[in-house]
Amino acid sequence: MRFVLADKNLVVQGRTFEGFPLLINDSGDAIQPAQNWLWDVLVKSGRTSSKNTWENYGRAVYDFFGFALTNGYDWRAPAVDGVLGAIEAWRDWSKGTLELQASTINQRLRIVIRFYEWAVKKGHIESLPFDHVTVQTSRQPGFLAHVDTTGGRVSTPDVLLQQKQQSIEFLTKAQIGVCHEHLTNPTHRLMYELMARTGLRQIECRTFPDDYVFDPERRKDLQPGQKIRLHLDPAAMEIKNSKPRDIDVPYDLMEKLWTYSVRRRQERANNTPEGQELPHLFLTEGGLPYSKDAIGAIFRALSKRMGFTVTAHMLRHSYATYLLWSLRKSTTFQGEPLLYVRDRLGHSDVSTTSIYLHLINSLEGQLVLAHEDEIDQLFASPAEPEPS
Repeated sequence: MRFVLADKNLVVQGRTFEGFPLLINDSGDAIQPAQNWLWDVLVKSGRTSSKNTWENYGRAVYDFFGFALTNGYDWRAPAVDGVLGAIEAWRDWSKGTLELQASTINQRLRIVIRFYEWAVKKGHIESLPFDHVTVQTSRQPGFLAHVDTTGGRVSTPDVLLQQKQQSIEFLTKAQIGVCHEHLTNPTHRLMYELMARTGLRQIECRTFPDDYVFDPERRKDLQPGQKIRLHLDPAAMEIKNSKPRDIDVPYDLMEKLWTYSVRRRQERANNTPEGQELPHLFLTEGGLPYSKDAIGAIFRALSKRMGFTVTAHMLRHSYATYLLWSLRKSTTFQGEPLLYVRDRLGHSDVSTTSIYLHLINSLEGQLVLAHEDEIDQLFASPAEPEPS
């Protein structure tokens, strides 16, 4: 059994489906009905267009069917009298042998559960090979809490693992500064700064378009010290759930991005194989876009040097925490801080953003006594001289 992502040659009704997951058996045929389900849920439904989501769904189903085929489990059969079914055995293998976290396992399980629900509707199986149980959730009340009669209790498949509520990990002001100082590669430093000061996810940072960058001094409507509103378009870069949003880029950061674009980026673009034109702002020394693994390696090496854990997503958490804290303390900001932070992060639901509100309310004041302008000052160093 093999898992591959389709290239640009996969064309259906005139549309190219590059990046679509393909599950292939040893004879070269599609693994059914899993392949049909992927097509239905990812393409025909029209609700999932992100190639990252395509790959995540494909890999989860591939992992499940690969495990079932290798170990002789019939995916259709439920667990009986102490003998685990395919989905339970896969779950326990993921936890025991692979030592994956419960949150990761549940994320994959939910994808496979969607496949099973589809299989019942299509008549591939008569019933689900697992039961449902009612559990109490810890989700914060939303805007319609006054009409909610469930009391926070929901029905959920009993194959899911219990998850401990994970605390949000973010960096202190001092940690943000010292990490930045110890990034000696100018490209890595600028990527780090962009994520720390705008809340971009790592995939958004590494696919950030060069076309978004300009010389702010040439804009008569802009003044040093202000924020520059940029619209992020999923047609131009990778954005989670392909949801467009606006971010605010500090004036001085735009200056740095512009200097990088016209100098260092151009040098790296000259090394791109076959003279290929790439839209990305950040390129490796070989002239190629940064991969997810490359970003991970950068932060693992940085964590090792620092002696504490630092990840790209911790920069996003830090940005949201300090921004929300700053806006709530501001006497000049007009608007709802929580909604502003929600929009900058691209959250679909304000309840997701509210985790930062609960965080700063529960932390000691000494830990978050750093306003957004103080974070900006960490990066307000003189421009670095270009290497000879």
